[in-house]
Amino acid sequence: MKKLVVILTLFAGILTAGYTQKFAYVDSEYILANLPEYTQAKFQLDQVAKKWQKEIEDKMSALDKDIKAYEAEKVLLTEDMRIKREKEIDDKRQAVLDLQKKRFGKEGDLFKKQQELIKPIQDKVYDAIKEVSDNKSYGIVFDKAGATTIMYASAKFDISDLVIRSMGYEPGANTAEPEDKNDNNRGGGIIQEVKEKSNEMFGSGSRSK
Repeated sequence: MKKLVVILTLFAGILTAGYTQKFAYVDSEYILANLPEYTQAKFQLDQVAKKWQKEIEDKMSALDKDIKAYEAEKVLLTEDMRIKREKEIDDKRQAVLDLQKKRFGKEGDLFKKQQELIKPIQDKVYDAIKEVSDNKSYGIVFDKAGATTIMYASAKFDISDLVIRSMGYEPGANTAEPEDKNDNNRGGGIIQEVKEKSNEMFGSGSRSK
């Protein structure tokens, strides 16, 4: 409802100004999909995320073996030996959790890599939209793929193809797909998968007994 109010307010401003402001919209996701450098950057990000995912999974697997070995041997251990082994397991568990946070945390390595690879392209798209808007004298440009909900938009106001051409590409010409077609995981999906596997193994994080 708030989004609709924002849109109505903006259009009311246009009407109040006596139609002095021209407006248009773009679909930023469509524009990015037509940029070969974005496809390649996304592929690189996916590969890095998969590498870090495997790094964490390997450590989880090693920790799981340690836990199973301890459970099988603890009846033969003295109290001091049990305490020592449990401390070692807890330290390894915490190390995996710390690595998971470092790689896939809110501002972790994956986020930084995304900023490095994707943000420059997004900035380039923004500059292209601004250039087209200035040339065509558009006062307001909405993003169909953005947070603002557009209930209906006539195709005649869509300048996405103009933006793509202004960047030196032909809409629909980017057919390169370097991604692994057998793997649907992307950065966000990998983060979720790692979190789920971590929760399955660690639970609430209680000590082994």
